[in-house]
Amino acid sequence: MAKVTRDDVARLAGTSTAVVSYVINNGPRPVAPATRERVLAAIKQLGYRPDRVAQAMASRRTDLIGMIVPDARQPFFAEMAHAVEQAAAERGKMVLVGNSDYRDEREVHYLRAFLGMRVSGLILVSQGPSERAAAEIEAWDARVVLLHERPEAIDDVAVVTDDVGGAQLATRHLLEHGHAYVACLGGTEETPAVGDPVADHVEGWRRAMRESGRSTEGRLFQAPYNRYDAYQVALGLLAGPDRPPAIFCATDDQAIGVLRAARELRIDVPGELAVAGFDDVKEAGLTDPPLTTVFSDRPAMARAAVDLVLDDSLRVVGSRRERLKQFPSALVVRRSCGCGEPTP
Repeated sequence: MAKVTRDDVARLAGTSTAVVSYVINNGPRPVAPATRERVLAAIKQLGYRPDRVAQAMASRRTDLIGMIVPDARQPFFAEMAHAVEQAAAERGKMVLVGNSDYRDEREVHYLRAFLGMRVSGLILVSQGPSERAAAEIEAWDARVVLLHERPEAIDDVAVVTDDVGGAQLATRHLLEHGHAYVACLGGTEETPAVGDPVADHVEGWRRAMRESGRSTEGRLFQAPYNRYDAYQVALGLLAGPDRPPAIFCATDDQAIGVLRAARELRIDVPGELAVAGFDDVKEAGLTDPPLTTVFSDRPAMARAAVDLVLDDSLRVVGSRRERLKQFPSALVVRRSCGCGEPTP
């Protein structure tokens, strides 16, 4: 059986192959409703399937968006990837996801792979490109949006939440419960990269402590972002002689590890230890006690990132405001901080 071509569709619909292309690709030119219906009917009758590979070769772009996350096993990144996938589907795009595991060589590996597939653009989550990755991006002239990562360069395109302000809110709230101080579980690096959201969470904690007249000296503890390693760090911290009265964790996953360690050590939360996190992952409302945390609007951020990565105009023009979209953070009060009934 001969392969059905675009010419066959055009012939049956009584129009040109260009018009058939406009219908299939939803542009770039409008098509009259009656003509569109004829084309769609012809496509259905003939069983025509567009050759996406050929389209990509011709246009140098596909309906794919590449997305690189540090670790999709962590709830925040899994939820963000799902939100991006949903937003992309609304635009007729599909998403390829790669895990960098916080390693530069894996980031470069996925960049090369995705760009070789002629993706429409790249979304990098919680990580600015390394020097090697930046060189790859420049060599391919790739369009990139940083998501959940404050940009270093003025020409970067980024979507962020108010990480510093959100961390201040959480730390202030813990201090308002009358604690002598609030310790902070930060990341694994003493000097995180500029723009790292966890670095901004630590900065927000510092600001809240300073504005209350409290010292941060000796109260910042390094811990990996996941619950399992954070649990191990918390076991040592909470079993020691200088157990803090309250802990602000840079991620909810860390906070979940802290809650587990406290329970194992028979430390009452929030009676003997108050805990707050950041991200408001879905699991935060199911912990025991439910976790007080900071909300970031992942669906809205994902939609903004997809819109930006598909926006041709920002390749040439665009103000700083247009290139950087910041969403507000909000405190979600539950019981782990010492408050009463949890909010939804």
